[in-house]
Amino acid sequence: MPIQPFFVVIVIIVCLIIGLSKGGLGAALVVLCIPLLSLVMPVQQAISMTLPLLIFADLFALAAFWQRWDLHHIKLLLPPAIVGILLGTYLLANLDDVALRRLVGLFVLLFVIYKIVVEPRLLNVVYQPRDWHGMLTGVVSGFGSALANVGGPPFTIYMLFQQELTPIAFAGTATLFFAIVNVLKLPGLIAAQVFDLHDLTSVLWALPVIPISVYIGRRVVNHLNRKRFDQMMLALLTFNAIFLLTVPPSS
Repeated sequence: MPIQPFFVVIVIIVCLIIGLSKGGLGAALVVLCIPLLSLVMPVQQAISMTLPLLIFADLFALAAFWQRWDLHHIKLLLPPAIVGILLGTYLLANLDDVALRRLVGLFVLLFVIYKIVVEPRLLNVVYQPRDWHGMLTGVVSGFGSALANVGGPPFTIYMLFQQELTPIAFAGTATLFFAIVNVLKLPGLIAAQVFDLHDLTSVLWALPVIPISVYIGRRVVNHLNRKRFDQMMLALLTFNAIFLLTVPPSS
């Protein structure tokens, strides 16, 4: 792919988004990456390009939350997540670009609905923990992550119900879980011939943006007006979802 100015801008924005999300600004940012990259490339290629950037960013997140995770939940969610990853990768490899755009758009729209309607009500729910809840969460999170990097909402719903977890353990468990999931996605994408090494080499120049934005995220996260920030992110996500659902890909 010849490097065009718009491509450069989009890649820098995506790296900034990934770094800020790992720096503490939340999973809603990562959901923007595929829709943004789909403005300049097919969805399969966008997913192929995003994955190594996420893995690179995970190194910094793991260092920040080292051993702050809850291994019980990791062991419960991770094996079924592999099943979800396999299912998501299969769909990713076999759907054409138009179908993938519509599916990603639907996932993004569901994420917006979750943030507006479901998440505010979660803490008022009386919950009885069951292991199968964690297993189902693992499957759905692995599937959503493999298909469109939208594995965060089901994971968050499940983890919010685990009242014994401190906020730092919550963040550490999410960091380790998705770091492992991202690595596990890579062999499937390679086997399905979705991952292209050229996609990685074409964005190596942008990697320094990620640690810088992780640092920025950690510095500004406690000083943001969180409500307004979330509203802005949801507006962007809604726009991207509508774009993916209604606008055909450029030929």
